[in-house]
Amino acid sequence: MIKEGISFKEAGKFEETRFEKIHNVIFHSSQEASVLVAQEIANIIQRKEELNEPCVLGLATGSSPIKVYEELVRMHKEGGLDFTNVVTFNLDEYYPMDKDNIQSYYQFMHEHLFNHVNILPENINIPDGKVSSEDLHQYCIDYEMKIKYLGGLDFQLLGIGRTGHIGFNEPGSHINSGTRSITLDHLTRVDAASSFLGIDNVPRKAITMGIGTVRNAKRIVLLGWGISKAGIIKKTIEGEISSRVPATYLQEHSNTTFVLDTEASSELTRVKTPWLVRPCIWTEELKLKAVAWLTELTKKPFLKLTDKDYNDNGMSSLLTDEGTAYDLNIKMFNKMQQTITGWPGGKPNADDTYRPERSTPVRKRIIIFSPHPDDDVISMGGTFDRLVEQGHDVHIAYQTSGNIAVSNEEALKFAEISKALNVNSKESEHIIQFLKNRSANEIDSLEVRKLKGLIRRSESLAATRYLGVADSNVHFLDLPFYETGTVKKNNLSEADIEIMCNLIDSIKPHQIYAAGDLADPHGTHKVCLDSLFEALKIVKHNSYMDDCWVWLYRGAWHEWESYQIEMAVPMSPDQVLKKRHAIFYHQTQKDGVMFQGDDNREFWVRVEDRNRLTAKKYHDLGLADYSAIEAFKRYHF
Repeated sequence: MIKEGISFKEAGKFEETRFEKIHNVIFHSSQEASVLVAQEIANIIQRKEELNEPCVLGLATGSSPIKVYEELVRMHKEGGLDFTNVVTFNLDEYYPMDKDNIQSYYQFMHEHLFNHVNILPENINIPDGKVSSEDLHQYCIDYEMKIKYLGGLDFQLLGIGRTGHIGFNEPGSHINSGTRSITLDHLTRVDAASSFLGIDNVPRKAITMGIGTVRNAKRIVLLGWGISKAGIIKKTIEGEISSRVPATYLQEHSNTTFVLDTEASSELTRVKTPWLVRPCIWTEELKLKAVAWLTELTKKPFLKLTDKDYNDNGMSSLLTDEGTAYDLNIKMFNKMQQTITGWPGGKPNADDTYRPERSTPVRKRIIIFSPHPDDDVISMGGTFDRLVEQGHDVHIAYQTSGNIAVSNEEALKFAEISKALNVNSKESEHIIQFLKNRSANEIDSLEVRKLKGLIRRSESLAATRYLGVADSNVHFLDLPFYETGTVKKNNLSEADIEIMCNLIDSIKPHQIYAAGDLADPHGTHKVCLDSLFEALKIVKHNSYMDDCWVWLYRGAWHEWESYQIEMAVPMSPDQVLKKRHAIFYHQTQKDGVMFQGDDNREFWVRVEDRNRLTAKKYHDLGLADYSAIEAFKRYHF
């Protein structure tokens, strides 16, 4: 029985749905959830201290537990949380991997936790990525025996990979497996590629605690954040136990809780289709979500759904509220129809009662926030073009320099051109020598970062000029959180928020567009969105903000679900080509892009496919047939 922490009911018992086989709790944000998980860990540490016993923690790495560690550090510094009785065992480490390598989990744990608390160095256990191959087998046995000698793990913190791995227990791992070396799945290496600046640099092997070791822990908490984890979370919680999804073995652990944010939980049956689980309060949003789901399930457009379709699929109570399928179908059809507009800035001299945007003022001041220097044209290039052509005062704000996404080969090419044009340029010569002689783990020099940032700027200006925006309306914010020279970024600061506030205040916009795509594989989109949200909290009290609407677009990885879309901007075939050409101006991001994710298509290909798919979804609902559609959801602040 869980008596403290984040569990609201006894782990292993589920009153809400027969589909779920693992206890889980859903939070609005990962920040909120992380604080509560850290509090549970602190409670265990303090209880074991009172008993004069060591507190044995199993710890995870990766992006998921970072906020948990930040909160533990805060509790140590501000509340005196004592770590002298804590013994830690990390789940895994790449192999081979030197502990001084910036990508090592040794470095990760010291950077995020151990360097900031009073844990005894001899109580820190992290798999040694440099143990010899001859000694590796015995080393793993010894690691396992040390855990057993201390009485096992009191608490195990986990993340989850998209293959369903916990630790580095990849598909095929045995339920009773112990600490061992393992070959990494290709998808796992793809997910790590951004941190290593390319998949070729990601080790192929690792040392990991086994499934059996993890399952022997007295308490297990698994963290799941973001939409990219939603699919594997559903398989793990609702699927059958299988070695193909190693995390499903946790179904047989009686004291496990999955701690999820809303996006990671979005595919769970009780979240995605709650009418299949329990009686629903049919809000307008839930009605649209349900009917859109039913059209996809039955492969029928809105206006062809029947009473039987609703009754056969757990939605009879919806008909009770709405009357007949005929009435409900027309209502949902009209709701989706009214999201479509060729006037994203509002149509002048038109009745805007059922349009997504206001018709006045006719000429709006608009800011398009772009996290990286190409997200504007990749994600909303067609809408961007429409806004400019329809006479609005469009400003583009590139939130980060994007310098880390320029390859060394591209930077060297530009440096050599600069050197050829100015033979006596010492700066160009320094850059050339640095790029030719840099080591694998060396951070770019300030000169190199400046050059890479200038390359992205020149590409952005070429694209905005092509779309008809004056250079004076293009703003390069270079938010400080990004400028670390590494994939790992700093936390959002007051300086970042002040830059955002100053720009908004100077333009006094009627419309703001921003990236609401949190599936960006290296996290910059989320920080950039947070910077906007924090800025809005400050500037919203200004009178000009009373007439400002915020629209969120999504990037190259995911699109809004049809029921979430509040403005759909169709594109003609000519506009699709124009958008493609604007993307092509970002040449350093076109071929062999550094942060590809697990999709090998170039950005322009995947985004065209996504825009076509959105148009097809609208057509399948029984609406007009367009070549492509860009979609937006309004954010109310």
